[in-house]
Amino acid sequence: MNSTYGKLYLIPTRLGDNPPLEVLPISVKKIIEMVDDYIVENQKTARHFIKRVSPRKSQPSLNINVLNKYTEDFEISNFLDACKAGKPMGLLSEAGCPGIADPGAEIVKLAHQNNIQVVPLVGPSSIILALMSSGMNGQNFAFNGYLPIDKAERKSALKRLEKLSFEQNQTQLFIETPYRNNKMLEDICSLLHQNTRICIACDITLPTEYIKTQTVNEWKKTKIDLHKRPSIFAIHKD
Repeated sequence: MNSTYGKLYLIPTRLGDNPPLEVLPISVKKIIEMVDDYIVENQKTARHFIKRVSPRKSQPSLNINVLNKYTEDFEISNFLDACKAGKPMGLLSEAGCPGIADPGAEIVKLAHQNNIQVVPLVGPSSIILALMSSGMNGQNFAFNGYLPIDKAERKSALKRLEKLSFEQNQTQLFIETPYRNNKMLEDICSLLHQNTRICIACDITLPTEYIKTQTVNEWKKTKIDLHKRPSIFAIHKD
């Protein structure tokens, strides 16, 4: 690592609107109070989060670069200039941990290419928390992101993940756009084997948290409304 460069801190955020220090360690507060240069997905929500963690921190002193689907590749090459100038920087996720199902992975990759030290901070990851509480295999697992929207492709993807979980004893995790969660559960119940175990973990770390693992057959008898509730789905066929 280049000792003259500042460090890049990977700063986790909450998964909902609960008080930050209920789910984040004090080390996150200490780093936020030290760092003025940030890379974030959404400037408004990032500033709000920083203010909640450190109310006395000067907002005008913050230098923020925005990394999202509208950011051009040529812009990213300059995002770590503050580190190269010897200042610490923070990579702030919109929810959960930077680089995990998050565009920040590109910045971390760039930091390694430029010999900038990367420092991950402890915080909630909905993927890991769901796996922890699923009762499924935590030694062999895969996160698959979003499944296809197309009905035929989604059916094929669900069947493929179920087959993989059985053949490799591997927990298969994925997410869905929250307003399509109920339809996803319907598809799972109609397509997968009756004895395949499904974990649904939604609103993780929030007062409305709901985490349940049971068979497809049992889910068919369960009434649950997942509409617009951030959820992680996990599959394991024994």
